[in-house]
Amino acid sequence: MTARAALRGWFRRTGSEILGWTLIPVGVVLMPLPGPGLLIVLSGVALLSRRYVWAQNVLGPLEQRAIEAAKYGVETWPRVFLGFLGGAWLFALGCVWSVSPMIPEFSILSVGFGPQLPAHGWATAVGLWASAIAAWGLLGYSAKRWRHPHAQDSTAASV
Repeated sequence: MTARAALRGWFRRTGSEILGWTLIPVGVVLMPLPGPGLLIVLSGVALLSRRYVWAQNVLGPLEQRAIEAAKYGVETWPRVFLGFLGGAWLFALGCVWSVSPMIPEFSILSVGFGPQLPAHGWATAVGLWASAIAAWGLLGYSAKRWRHPHAQDSTAASV
């Protein structure tokens, strides 16, 4: 057995379990922050589903719902366009947060905001950009995999 094969076997067993158990709390912490927290949690559960039945039971219904949502999101071209615009909005917000402009001071329910954006700085900007890239990647994958032209679209294309 080569060292490469041994390392690959170790990662399949122990490394993937360690990574899965690490991704879950990291994703939970990132959920309220701008960024792909839910995707990170799901990635951790997916890794753990190789060894744990509870993770398989959690992942099965989530996977089915995610596929249904992806099919719904690319069913029409306006939905695909709106999905793209959502990613563009996240990317633009990342640009604003990276610059961190001064904002007027105000309060909502006795919580004060300003003169800087909440969670301003590069960490939030990178999280927003990562979310935009993840959204565009998932949109492209979903469109390629599940976007089927309707009969009226194909007849219009052939005319």
